[in-house]
Amino acid sequence: MTSSETMAGGVRPRPVVDRLPRYAAGKPPVAVDGLASYKLSSNENPLPPIPAVVEAIAAQTDFNRYPDPLSTKLRTALADFLEVPAEDIVTGAGSLGALNQLLAAFAGQNDDGKADEVIYAWRSFEAYPICVGLSGAHSVRIPLTPDGRHDLDAMAAAVTVRTKVILLCTPNNPTGPVVTAEETERFINGVPSDVVVVIDEAYQEFVRAEDAVDGIRMYRKYPNVVVLRTFSKAHGLAGLRVGYSVSQPGLTQYLRVAATPFAVSQIAEQAAVVSLQNFDQVVERVQSLVDERDRVTAGLRDLGWFIPEAEGNFVWLDLGENSAEFAQLAGERALSVRAFGTEGVRVSIGEPEANSRFLELCAIYTKPPRRS
Repeated sequence: MTSSETMAGGVRPRPVVDRLPRYAAGKPPVAVDGLASYKLSSNENPLPPIPAVVEAIAAQTDFNRYPDPLSTKLRTALADFLEVPAEDIVTGAGSLGALNQLLAAFAGQNDDGKADEVIYAWRSFEAYPICVGLSGAHSVRIPLTPDGRHDLDAMAAAVTVRTKVILLCTPNNPTGPVVTAEETERFINGVPSDVVVVIDEAYQEFVRAEDAVDGIRMYRKYPNVVVLRTFSKAHGLAGLRVGYSVSQPGLTQYLRVAATPFAVSQIAEQAAVVSLQNFDQVVERVQSLVDERDRVTAGLRDLGWFIPEAEGNFVWLDLGENSAEFAQLAGERALSVRAFGTEGVRVSIGEPEANSRFLELCAIYTKPPRRS
């Protein structure tokens, strides 16, 4: 018996819990004498929220009251912003919270004791297998193409009668490429209409590819499509946990049942509303990060390094077995980056000085990413 079992009186979790990976958040940088430290490991926006949002947060005082469980003000603001009915929007604690609500409604263990299946690309967002496993469903992981893209043909071929949900992460975290509008529409038309297709667009505001899918356009056309978006990235509100899903009434009626009560606090709701009201300022900040992303990708390619298409606020280095070594070298330069085992390293776009220091490391590193 382990020490943890002894402390818990032999209480054990559901068997699936022991089989799930543990979510590994990006670590903060280690302090290095003489160097400013930068965290490039969590895909956070390095810029604070816009001033009007900071002021709105400071003005909040009603924390003794529960928030509006329907986030009516935010849903109304989003309805105007996206030009969709407010009834089609369900808020959650970040897009991850919205995803958990969706899985709770549509995928899990059935009365016959068999698990539903959820298909997604891999590697993709590392919370997917955890969320799917905890819902009681079974993960079906489809390998990415060599250039870090979703293999939509293979994903469509993996659909069975047990498939209930398919997750499309665009841009894909951690590799960076988007799925295009044309291939997404072809994919949706190629899978059964009773399968929920989730378009996870956490980094949508950073996308500049003209052929990229627009989840809202797909939702308008297809009743089995759900779009996930968040205020964590572009709006710089990661610490407030506010996201949402958009889908037609045939799906939202069930998502509301599965929604976590009071998941979005009043401070998060007000911050998100004010950020939408000043979206032109958000766009300026996002563009400054996109400019930095383009500078970094150009610098890496000038070094002869292969990197997948980068459409989020990060770049992917296919360093394989050298991933841990590179992350350690970055740490010695007061930069924290995110190594994924022996698969590769994801580096978030940060402050200009951080990005320049990252490029300086790459210029002297002698084991560049693998060419696929």
